[in-house]
Amino acid sequence: MALRFIAKDPNTQTGQSPTAWVDEENADLVLQGWRADGATQDECRETGPVPDHETVIRIPARMVPAIREACDVAEQRARLR
Repeated sequence: MALRFIAKDPNTQTGQSPTAWVDEENADLVLQGWRADGATQDECRETGPVPDHETVIRIPARMVPAIREACDVAEQRARLR
């Protein structure tokens, strides 16, 4: 796997999260975020279960430009495959 770093949250206190990457081999988005609180997870489960190997994460709106960039990179990588 070769991850292409896109961006970290510019307002993070510790410089560790949230973060966006793109897997350059399969064009998947890889996102690090805050684990959603119980109420958010419960509301998400109203549309279906969240399997044990998955979790609901929260990404702040200020990360939208980074996620947009990651989507653009992923789309370009997918076209090359």
